[in-house]
Amino acid sequence: MRGTAVAAIALTTVMTMAACAKDSGTTAQSNAAGAGCEFATPPSAPATSSTSAANTDKVDGSGLKIGLAYDIGGRGDASFNDLAAAGFDQAIKDMGVKKENTRELSAAPNEDEAAKQTRLRQLATEGFNPVVGVGFAYTESLKVVAPEFPNVKFGLVDSAVEGAANVTPLVFAEQEGSFLAGVVAAYQSKKCHVGFVGGVDIPLIQKFEAGFVQGAKAAAPKVQVEKKYITPAGDFTGFQDPPKGQEAAKGLIDKGADVVYPAAGASGIGVFAAVKEAGVLAIGCDADQYNQPALANNRDVIVASSLKRVDVAVYDFYRAAAKNDLASLPKVFDLKVNGVGYAASGGKVDAKLQGILEGYKAQIIEGKIKVNDRP
Repeated sequence: MRGTAVAAIALTTVMTMAACAKDSGTTAQSNAAGAGCEFATPPSAPATSSTSAANTDKVDGSGLKIGLAYDIGGRGDASFNDLAAAGFDQAIKDMGVKKENTRELSAAPNEDEAAKQTRLRQLATEGFNPVVGVGFAYTESLKVVAPEFPNVKFGLVDSAVEGAANVTPLVFAEQEGSFLAGVVAAYQSKKCHVGFVGGVDIPLIQKFEAGFVQGAKAAAPKVQVEKKYITPAGDFTGFQDPPKGQEAAKGLIDKGADVVYPAAGASGIGVFAAVKEAGVLAIGCDADQYNQPALANNRDVIVASSLKRVDVAVYDFYRAAAKNDLASLPKVFDLKVNGVGYAASGGKVDAKLQGILEGYKAQIIEGKIKVNDRP
């Protein structure tokens, strides 16, 4: 994470768990309920952890007009779009951008490319610069629109546009944060049986699945993992359908999963509802979802969250654009730059797992563990 964003919008990263006892080269460990998996011997936690120094230089954005084009769901999805909104809001506050010089526009499920192009053109034509497109869905539109406005700085979350000098990719190592979510799920499971719900069966969401499964199996080689996608590739309603999210989660729980991890946008709201109804546990995704207002009624089942710091990437992009220093942004927001990570609010885990997670995290950063980005 870049220094200013650490100071301005850092998310909590404290996570913990239970004690271990050795057994023939593996660690036969009880979770909080006194049952669960037999765990592989975990890596040792590093003696120290390094943190980027805060960059506190003031950036004056009072003369800027900044725009944000949301993915489907917009504000209020308790996940991806809300993180982008948080970065947008923080940039406005920190850089002194006038409210009348900001604009947010939302998308509709399964809209055509013409609608996306119109949205981006509207922002650029009205003088908004820089502009962020939230989500890979804007990739094809920016291939067309960015060359029409060569002086507008566009940021594109989750994708890139080859050959477009005025489009900055804001991409993440989602599989790395999901690996840590898989470790947590295995340690929290009473049955050594966990589940993954994907919103849409596309490569981006498959990265979450791949990391989650790898992390769970690294922690507990015999863990069972159930998987379900809400919609196939091409049908993006899977990111905005809580009832279908609830149905998908119920199916995994009926098969025996007692910790469920959704990477499903607003559909995750339904996943958490199903988890609460069944009396099992969940791992949040993208944001520290225990603290999301939209999930207040179900937050007691959220034991931890993987973090995808879209808020940091969006904030950093606006700030770097204001300074005319886009080259300073990381090529990938990964564990090494704190662009992904983990959080646990609510006090459901203890100090042992924090060390275990930091050990796995250090091995990923050092390259000793390579996290798959495909199932």
